[in-house]
Amino acid sequence: MKLVLLSGGSGKRLWPLSNDSRSKQFLKVLENKEQNLQSMVQRVWSQIKNVGLENSTVIATGKSQEDMIRSQLNNQAGFIIEPCRRDTFPAIALAVSYLYSIQNADREEVVSILPVDPYVDDAFFNRVKDLETVIKQSKAQLALIGVSPTYPSSKYGYIVPNQIGEAKDYFSVNRFTEKPSETQAVSLIEDGALWNCGVFAFKLGYVLSILEKKGLPTEYNELLKRYESLPKISFDYEVVEKTQDIVALPYAGYWKDLGTWNTLTEEMATNQIGKGVISKDSKNVHLINELDIPITILGASNLVVAASPDGVLVADKEASPRIKELVGEFDNRPMYEERRWGWYRVLDYTKLSEDKEVLTKRIGVQAGKNLSYQLHDYRDEVWTIIKGEGEFILNDEMKVVKPGDVLQVKSGEKHAIKAITDLEIIEVQTGSQLIEEDIVRLYMNWEDIQEHVLGVKKA
Repeated sequence: MKLVLLSGGSGKRLWPLSNDSRSKQFLKVLENKEQNLQSMVQRVWSQIKNVGLENSTVIATGKSQEDMIRSQLNNQAGFIIEPCRRDTFPAIALAVSYLYSIQNADREEVVSILPVDPYVDDAFFNRVKDLETVIKQSKAQLALIGVSPTYPSSKYGYIVPNQIGEAKDYFSVNRFTEKPSETQAVSLIEDGALWNCGVFAFKLGYVLSILEKKGLPTEYNELLKRYESLPKISFDYEVVEKTQDIVALPYAGYWKDLGTWNTLTEEMATNQIGKGVISKDSKNVHLINELDIPITILGASNLVVAASPDGVLVADKEASPRIKELVGEFDNRPMYEERRWGWYRVLDYTKLSEDKEVLTKRIGVQAGKNLSYQLHDYRDEVWTIIKGEGEFILNDEMKVVKPGDVLQVKSGEKHAIKAITDLEIIEVQTGSQLIEEDIVRLYMNWEDIQEHVLGVKKA
């Protein structure tokens, strides 16, 4: 069986820690067995390894999340990178074409799809493994996992069964009901309906045949070229609702969607992360602070207080899911991002005139990691080393840098840096287009950069 994890979303419901680049699955607010903070994606990956599925798993994600997910998983997973954000049908179509034409998977191969961020026990992934047997035994076109409801929720979709067979572990699906009222949910649960947790499986050939009927290529590189023109439509609408023969596999264990601050804080092992004080008479309060200034909560209860370079949230826990309605109007650039080499935080942005801007960042590069050998067309940069030591290359000339060194990089000049020890830099960009897209990457790996520099010197 092949497993595809879908990683997407903008995470507006967990603002201000989540943004367009750092969705909810990347927030390090959960604890592992060693009591170290980890993200949802790190937790899920460790569970996949626990059940022996890591070698058959690939992660489908967008370019904006690639660096962060590679960094958090230390490049352990296989990746399928979407060139632009579409929806779940194009993402799954691309994954299917990758498995078929790049990994040479057989059309009879069973493929399971699931989100990258379910909060579940390890037993859930053993249930995912059971989907392969269910697909083969039932000969159904799709097999789903349905979670046994613990209360009548209006937040989830429901899978409504036909009669459950006496000798079968699964049942055929009658219909789907999306986010009913609580009264309707009570009736659905009485009829044996299950929560739809977005996990399903199919034989590779089934989705390949759908692509073929639509006139879409099944060869990965060809589909990649046409990706931007694919319709923005979910797999549920494009495939699931049009499929007649569907079965569902019940799961009675623990499952939770940590998509809002009130549900996320329920699973946090500590009520405070970062600088600050919560007074003893403040009850049921969670403080998550990524800023370097302390936050004090005094005599207030039932709150979530979250602070990051993107903003500050103070919300009643029950009201916190409504944050998405308010921040939907915000169109600010992400102020904090994780990359495969470390992280950066925007300290200040100033627009001086129509054609001149100034952007100041604090950049952290992990020991042994490096920025690519690159150049910019529309900006100059000044770097001040404030922590650690590194090797800096400018126009094929290398030197060692340390705290206090000031490095100037003009537009068009080739430059890269590698951290010998954990390195921090204050970077001031000045130019007309201070955007991440103004990067021409020449070499990514430090070995390739060194080889290029040595080759230039020999010549």
